[in-house]
Amino acid sequence: MAVLVQKYGGTSVGDAEKIRHVAGRIAAARRAGNSIAVVVSAMGDTTDRLIELAESVSGAPDPRELDVLLSTGELVSCTLVTMALREIGEEAVSMSGAQAGIRTDTAHGSASIVEFDAERVQQALDAGRIVIVAGFQGVTHEMDVTTLGRGGSDTTAVALAAALGAERCEVYTDVDGIYTADPRIVPDARKLSEIGYEEMLELASYGAKMHPRSIELAAWYNTPVLVASSARDVPGTLIHEVAPTEAGVEGEGMEVANKVRGVTYERGVARITLRAVPDRPGIAAAVFEPLAESNISVDTIVQNASAERLTDLSFTVDRTDLRAALEVTEGVAGAIGAGECVSHDNLGQVSIVGTGMQNAPGVAAVMFSALAEAGVNIEMITTSQIRITCVVDEGQVNDAVRTLHDAFELGEG
Repeated sequence: MAVLVQKYGGTSVGDAEKIRHVAGRIAAARRAGNSIAVVVSAMGDTTDRLIELAESVSGAPDPRELDVLLSTGELVSCTLVTMALREIGEEAVSMSGAQAGIRTDTAHGSASIVEFDAERVQQALDAGRIVIVAGFQGVTHEMDVTTLGRGGSDTTAVALAAALGAERCEVYTDVDGIYTADPRIVPDARKLSEIGYEEMLELASYGAKMHPRSIELAAWYNTPVLVASSARDVPGTLIHEVAPTEAGVEGEGMEVANKVRGVTYERGVARITLRAVPDRPGIAAAVFEPLAESNISVDTIVQNASAERLTDLSFTVDRTDLRAALEVTEGVAGAIGAGECVSHDNLGQVSIVGTGMQNAPGVAAVMFSALAEAGVNIEMITTSQIRITCVVDEGQVNDAVRTLHDAFELGEG
């Protein structure tokens, strides 16, 4: 039997009717002769409601206890899907992350999987059962419950597929694939029939649907991932190893699409600027090491040219991390003899991605000119070989996405 791992997102299991529908899809895949393991997210907005509940009883919920609370959302989905499968005559068993053998580090709220012993899952599959695993969670070696961060069920699913040597991982959600832009913002965005791991990782890191860690794992273990709709039987997007010349989108316009494959965005970005930073060796480490020790991820970093041996250092973090990041940075400022620490919490970022950009002069010029003509001010810029990201005012994100999608002719027709 071929082993398939399926993952269903929160909207796909949002109520009893949807759960029964998902159970039917799982059963159909099993009856087609496959050995099936499934990962599920929490129902609908359960995670948000649990966070609100925690904050209603504590101004600063303890990270360990918050992880225990949030993990219950996936357990509810997991058991309900299992019950629905049993109701239609399928042998199924539910497992928490711990029962499935997922071990993580100790970074509560954003833990990373360090070990996946899938023996118990494999034994259940060998016995002819469908295994339903709670996503988004694991346990440390000390048996403390951890969560993997927003979108962490994607990571659970890909890690499970890799551990089982599955033929592929199928991610079912409320969209039917990966698009050249968010269709809610750009109505004529086109669906990609396939995309390589490298491009998808850049898209995921800067706002696209999949969790970046899941793409890293998929690339590392060369596990193909299909992103498709749980509600409609239409072709999805296959994420796999693709040579740049093979990458394509449905429809025409391949010449431009091979340079820029997609436009993505992210809201909720905050910037911290440390003024009058002494310009000497070791200062950057002194600033960013304490942030890393506090499990605060830093994205874009810009340092101004030194004047009189002093410089300004700016960097971005997720807005939810701003308060903690400010506390750390203000403490560092005093220790290194820097000036004031200021912040701006109303930012977003927009990115263009494409492997064709590596050898395509003028892409950056087109991007910056298009944004300028649309009146979008660029606050910060960061790049990789296949990505250019601009930090802009959050209120201008939608305009920026539409402008760039048009500038690179990525739309239908």
